[in-house]
Amino acid sequence: MNKLDQIQKPIELEMKEFEPRFRASMKSRVSLLDKIMHYIIKRKGKQMRPMFVFLSAKAFGATTDSTYRAAAMIELLHTATLVHDDVVDDSNKRRGFWSINAVWKNKIAVLVGDYLLSKGLLLAVENGEFELLKIMSNSVREMSEGELLQIEKARNLDITETIYYDIIRQKTATLIASCCASGANSVNVSKEIVEKMRLFGEYTGIAFQIKDDLFDYGSNGEKIGKPTGIDIKEKKMTLPLIYVLNNANSSDKRRIINIVKKHNENKTKVKEVIDFVILNGGLAYAQKAMNIYKEKALAILKEFEQNEANIALAELVKYTTARKK
Repeated sequence: MNKLDQIQKPIELEMKEFEPRFRASMKSRVSLLDKIMHYIIKRKGKQMRPMFVFLSAKAFGATTDSTYRAAAMIELLHTATLVHDDVVDDSNKRRGFWSINAVWKNKIAVLVGDYLLSKGLLLAVENGEFELLKIMSNSVREMSEGELLQIEKARNLDITETIYYDIIRQKTATLIASCCASGANSVNVSKEIVEKMRLFGEYTGIAFQIKDDLFDYGSNGEKIGKPTGIDIKEKKMTLPLIYVLNNANSSDKRRIINIVKKHNENKTKVKEVIDFVILNGGLAYAQKAMNIYKEKALAILKEFEQNEANIALAELVKYTTARKK
């Protein structure tokens, strides 16, 4: 049994029942859409977001129909953003499989993303889930703003740590925050608890994204895995790079920024940036920041009853920051 299967134990039945409910929520009378929905379901990932929803609900009570709707809505919206992201990034692969835009072209992919988004919103509206609708609509707005803020800042590479945290809070952490808030909300806890669980999800999401940033330099900040330099090629300013630039002398700073701006396709030059970041403590600094957010998330969980679901949530936080890919 792998680590994720162990973490899933308290919500094993919920995750099993979630499958057919999620499939039903994607149904369409248009055969082309149905074919694409089937393609998406067959290639689903680890389903960590539904896990966050169910565990956040079960930490405070028994799961309800509202919990299943929250999990389905989050998966629909998350899938919609991935489909649209692949179009925006002109990406042909997703988790090792052909992306929707690679198989069916951009126009269809954009429409599929729109369809998934509308199905998610309708799932909430048709069932009177207005608090869920509020949580998720806010999340979609923040994800769009985060992406646009990153694009805007990538032009000049003028990202401070404050802006970096703004971007990842909106782009990545907001969806995990919504999972935890909507899960808690589905079992009728107080607004204070919903807000604390939202914050727990936000801290977890920030730690999760910093971990992703570290993979660009060869995983874990250790000599595991091969550095990819993808973020550098895409002119994304991540925490390890921001830290070393803020602490570099002016000539090193100019040289590194020049490489990221003008030579980001040159493998030798990209390796020069990676080596510079490693040599000047960028990975150690990012690792430390990731652990701070991990501990902040775990501290929130300790305020509540230490039941099976709460303990599994803590293990899920640890898994997201210790994963190898």
